[in-house]
Amino acid sequence: MKKIAVVSAILEEPEKCQQEFNEVVSTFRGSIRGRMGIPFEEGVSVISITVIGDLDEINSLTGKLGNIEGVMVKTAISKKEL
Repeated sequence: MKKIAVVSAILEEPEKCQQEFNEVVSTFRGSIRGRMGIPFEEGVSVISITVIGDLDEINSLTGKLGNIEGVMVKTAISKKEL
């Protein structure tokens, strides 16, 4: 069953990890419903991605993003199934 999730990521050095981050996100484009990014003058970017998918898809995206050096990820997953 599919669920809605929000993946929140902080890129501590976006100039070093933004390209890899975007490549991973693009492989999940069928599940992604929205994305918002906020670059900060302090050299940090905050990105929020809204996803609809099964738990394996959501966890795969979160895991791949979390394995990128300089990226911190947290995910909130709805309890309600779609």
